[in-house]
Amino acid sequence: MSLLFSRLTAAFPLWILLCSGLALVRPEWFTWFSGSYIVWGLALIMLGMGITLSFADFKGVVTMPRAGFIGLGCQFVIMPLLGWGVGLLLRLSEIDPSLAVGLILVACCPGGTASNVVTYLAKANVALSVLMTVASTFAAIALTPLLTKWLAGTLVEVDAWGLCRSTVVVVLVPVLLGLVLNHLLPSLTRRLTPVSPLVSVIAIVLIVASIIGQNREIILQSGWRLLAAPALLHLGGFGLGYAAARLLRLPEVDSRTISIEVGMQNSGLGTHLANKHFPGTLAPVPCAISAVYHCLIGSLLAGFWRLRSERKQEG
Repeated sequence: MSLLFSRLTAAFPLWILLCSGLALVRPEWFTWFSGSYIVWGLALIMLGMGITLSFADFKGVVTMPRAGFIGLGCQFVIMPLLGWGVGLLLRLSEIDPSLAVGLILVACCPGGTASNVVTYLAKANVALSVLMTVASTFAAIALTPLLTKWLAGTLVEVDAWGLCRSTVVVVLVPVLLGLVLNHLLPSLTRRLTPVSPLVSVIAIVLIVASIIGQNREIILQSGWRLLAAPALLHLGGFGLGYAAARLLRLPEVDSRTISIEVGMQNSGLGTHLANKHFPGTLAPVPCAISAVYHCLIGSLLAGFWRLRSERKQEG
């Protein structure tokens, strides 16, 4: 049974592509998964990851902060500059200036909780990923509006307390609960561990398909430049994040983690800020498309790295 769960989990990219395509044809099959369902889905995913961790994992990250600092530097240097550069390269402002603003905005956002899931599935450093997500979220309170103002000429306010509260609820609390369960009830968590990655896959697939279904008309009517811009943004983030980590001589698992954290943004936050501060414009559209791309690219990388790790273990 554990082999079946492992095979189904490794097929993550296939489920993402299949359900994303179905969401364009039958959006109602997936759009029901929204609102509180997404919050609880992410919390369940974080709990599943938490039961695979021990307090020693976090102690190791905290006592060796170099990877964390490198990751945060890449997050808030590589992605904002890529967002500005891709928008300029593809001349998004010629279509509508708000499209370039939206792309820059999502590029200046912190890492999203989906990055923790992909890190988990890629068999990278989950403890480092969670800490980077939390740290980048708190840093974004100051850096997201400042970087957006610098690169797009527009100051965006961030709901600091709301952002912190959602991070605590969706990330910290479930992970800490999982850690406690693993510490107090190790026999129970050992039985849950084989199925938890598959549960994570199901939740992420539903979230991504829901986003596609909700934005179906916009995506189908978009021109190629609008579709290409977020793809280039995230491909560049994954690639440059990994390259920077390897050049700075970080271990392979930490390099994978930083690649994922840099390449995957909190597109939900970007969409919210775009809707709030640029109402009636196309600024939210790149943010919505971004959510699809980074999960698709991230899932493909996770599948590749997971299979590579399993083959090394078998060999």
